Amino acid sequence: MPSLSTQTSGAGRKTFLAQHPSVMWFLLALALFTLGVTVLAEATGAGLISTSFVKTLGKTLCLCLVAIAMDVVWGYCGILSLGHMAFFGIGGYAIGMWLMYARTEIIVRDSLLAAPIPPTPQEITDGIGTQIFGVVGSAEFPLIWAFADSFALQLLMVILVPGLLALVFGWLAFRSRVTGVYLSILTQAMTLALSLYLFQNDSGLRGNNGLSGLQNIPGFETVSQDAISIGFFWASAVALGLGYVLFAFVVSGKMGSVVRGIRDNEARVRFLGYHVESYKLFVFTLTAIVAAIAGALYYPQAGIINPAEIAPIASIYLAVWVAIGGRGRLYGAVIGAAFVSLVSSWFTGGGAPDVELGIYTIKWTDWWLVLLGLSFVAVTLFFPQGIGGLFDRLVRNPTPDAEGQK
Repeated sequence: MPSLSTQTSGAGRKTFLAQHPSVMWFLLALALFTLGVTVLAEATGAGLISTSFVKTLGKTLCLCLVAIAMDVVWGYCGILSLGHMAFFGIGGYAIGMWLMYARTEIIVRDSLLAAPIPPTPQEITDGIGTQIFGVVGSAEFPLIWAFADSFALQLLMVILVPGLLALVFGWLAFRSRVTGVYLSILTQAMTLALSLYLFQNDSGLRGNNGLSGLQNIPGFETVSQDAISIGFFWASAVALGLGYVLFAFVVSGKMGSVVRGIRDNEARVRFLGYHVESYKLFVFTLTAIVAAIAGALYYPQAGIINPAEIAPIASIYLAVWVAIGGRGRLYGAVIGAAFVSLVSSWFTGGGAPDVELGIYTIKWTDWWLVLLGLSFVAVTLFFPQGIGGLFDRLVRNPTPDAEGQK
């Protein structure tokens, strides 16, 4: 496998970015966009972009990252996973547990320290448990909250939990050589089972109440939300840039050729001697971890996470974004996720005016999903290569290059 720093070609040794100029162009565009938003945001005093919209843009960057992960597993490897938003949600829950615990601990300590008799550690723990789980009629910490008081360990859980789940699920599915629509159904069943479990009050994650108040970052109580929003926006941009480079490297060179070969003709790749299951398992697990990291950055900006975020429909939306953007193109996934996310915020947030038809009024908050569905059908029928394919035509390059980058 070629190294990230250099790859050998007939013309000599070239850096990875030199061989893939589209990656550099993407990073440059992302950097300019990030700087532009920062300069125009309320945090810097310009006030041309509101704090709420900065959060929307930050969340959009996280959705772009999970869309790239979906594009790699589906557009490049041919695995239509209808469960990657479950990994996205698991990452959100993992970091949300620490955020909620640490924030509640501060509130409980401040309250109990005002009492005439200093509280014991057990009283503080009981107070935190009552505050967090009182909404579901409990005061005891479930076992899954064992590391909730440690920021470092919960960050580790963001990677380990979805990574192990994807590894075990993928190993069982791929070793049985489940492919096509049957594999998609299995991933959707996994997502449905997880969401139904989380809806239960005894799941340990507050049932359908979910985790809330995640926008309140412990230790930054005196920092304004406009500054915090810019911080998360930058973190999301950096994560997207690193994720883009990582996946561009994965789908390039010999490994990328094998992965695309699995998508196009799995039996032939197996006949050539490649261990197909190992490649599929690697791609599935890696993309699940990246999806979880995106979720860990998304939900502190959203402020709340509940089991509905993990429902199968969320993963279907993700597939729609990638299809609209153009699967098999990393930039296509970014375009699709950003376009649908921002347009969705405009339609559902009241930005689009209602249309009066005399006997009926079209309220876009009610009709947005219908419009999205029609857009997906139209793209599938008339523009199967998505928005990315149209972009290719504009630059007179109708198909991606061997690495799927141009």
